[in-house]
Amino acid sequence: MKTNLPKTIIGPMLCCLLLLASCFGSATPQGQMVLVKQLVSGQTIEVVSASTPTSDPRRVRLIGIEAPDMRQQPWGIEARRQLAQLLGDRSVLLELDVEKRDQYQRQLGYIWARSADGPKNRDSLLNEEMVKRGYALAKPRSPNTKYDQRLANAQAWARIMGVGIWNPEQPMGITPTEFRSQNRSSVVSGQRSVVSAQSSKPQLTTND
Repeated sequence: MKTNLPKTIIGPMLCCLLLLASCFGSATPQGQMVLVKQLVSGQTIEVVSASTPTSDPRRVRLIGIEAPDMRQQPWGIEARRQLAQLLGDRSVLLELDVEKRDQYQRQLGYIWARSADGPKNRDSLLNEEMVKRGYALAKPRSPNTKYDQRLANAQAWARIMGVGIWNPEQPMGITPTEFRSQNRSSVVSGQRSVVSAQSSKPQLTTND
């Protein structure tokens, strides 16, 4: 995840990104207003409908991004903290795409929030903001591709600016998927060692 680029090309690249960004996102998002009850990680939240705030929470996985694993420190905790800051204490809009749920039965969605410091109080796509600020990677996942170009532009911006996980002084190094894969292998190896050690011990019987 190297970020070093010749300074002579950074300016033109930023201009190109700004031009690209201006071509997307003009449509008004459609969805359901929800209240966030809990933050699980930098990519997963629990929500209830704003119209029925006492209903059972449902888990929502943000589409098109991959935030650091919570065990991936310090980036995991920082990503969750950043998402909490973006969400604030307010209702947000949950927009769905083609595929509504993942294999874990989490609802898949884009989260929109009104940005008080933006032009004309525009709605901000928080999936995009997490990537742009360097707290998540853009990760396309078909068939939910509605905002893939925006997310790709946001990641290019974050890499050039060297923010968050792209900070050259403290880069994340490996992706969350790679991190989980490595740790899963370690856990499996450890479990096998325990089973092997236990099987080598004398087995007690009622006669002992």
